[in-house]
Amino acid sequence: MGKLIGVQFQKNGKLYYFDANGYDVKPGYYVIVDTARGHDLGEVAMGPREIDEETWKNPLKKTIRIATEQDVQHGIDNREKEKEAFSVCQKKIAEHKLEMKLVSVEYAFDNSKILFFFTANGRVDFRSLVKDLASVFKMRIELRQIGVRDEAKMLGGLGPCGRPICCGTFLDQFQPVSIKMAKEQNLSMNPTKISGVCGRLMCCLKYEQEHYEMTRKKMPKVGREVITPDGSGTVSDLNIVKETVFVRMMNGDTSEIKEYPLEDISRLQENSLHQDQDSGRKNGPVENRPDPDGEQTPEIKSEDDEFPYSDSIRYDSDPSDQKDDRPAAKGKENNRNRHKKAALGKPVKRENPNRKDQSSAPIPDQTQKETKQQDPSPASSSASKNNWADALEKAIQAIGQDK
Repeated sequence: MGKLIGVQFQKNGKLYYFDANGYDVKPGYYVIVDTARGHDLGEVAMGPREIDEETWKNPLKKTIRIATEQDVQHGIDNREKEKEAFSVCQKKIAEHKLEMKLVSVEYAFDNSKILFFFTANGRVDFRSLVKDLASVFKMRIELRQIGVRDEAKMLGGLGPCGRPICCGTFLDQFQPVSIKMAKEQNLSMNPTKISGVCGRLMCCLKYEQEHYEMTRKKMPKVGREVITPDGSGTVSDLNIVKETVFVRMMNGDTSEIKEYPLEDISRLQENSLHQDQDSGRKNGPVENRPDPDGEQTPEIKSEDDEFPYSDSIRYDSDPSDQKDDRPAAKGKENNRNRHKKAALGKPVKRENPNRKDQSSAPIPDQTQKETKQQDPSPASSSASKNNWADALEKAIQAIGQDK
């Protein structure tokens, strides 16, 4: 187990953690700690706390010592030097005609380098500026470009609410803020009303976002039908802060909007679901309910239900050999069996019902032989002609006698 402390290097700046190294310090003390930029003077913002060292991925840097009065005075002198360096840098920027805005200056505790923070719309070539500043201060010069939110944090100011801005008072790091948060909180989409002094969305939109998300999950959506103590209606608006629902109630041709607490509202779907469940408990399951006439309806299953692929053909048996032992079904089931498709089995030769039966048609060779056998001889043909002539003469004589 080890002890760690929280140290800030700027007023309302980010909190950095260091190993207490056995020193018993309290909030408000000044300490000298080892940082990436060397030894630096910081103010203790969080007292020592015991924590398991294995939970930290990276080892913590240690506290060098508790700051003395000379260390604190040296830090105050550096703040005075920063003001002079700020004015000198502004003059140099004007001489080089660079499009950049100087925001802040920081001196290292050991006076090894100076950091200049600035903002600009794009990239700036400040190589000549760095040379001039190094010739004036005779130490290492660093220029860092920052964003508008960091600028507002360093400079401070008053927000639209009239209070000091959050990032300049207690926020140690920025949280992502999106326009979706303003929409869910029913705020005006006017940029001047939802933007801070930095020109970006206000950080305070993030504070109540979690509450709005949790409350919206419990409340019905706008446009849904709900049931109120006065009847059913349509949700027209929501008040997340008060947790109330505005419902439009229809009264003939007119409508009226009323406000109800969330506890007095029930969704229409939930009410119908409870009714279905109650009816199911009384009457039993749908498939086992008795027929109103007192007879149990038989359960009919078709071959299509057993084998879902009705368009395919089964190749395990001949369809002509299969018999349907099931009882005939009524209605559509009977018609379905009437036009039943071939069962899966051997390939079935489908016949056209409109085509004449070819089994009864004689074979061409046989017909020719039969015709040849049935053809009469010349003698028989002449005899038949004579008989026909005699019959004709008798008929003519009978007509003549009648006359």
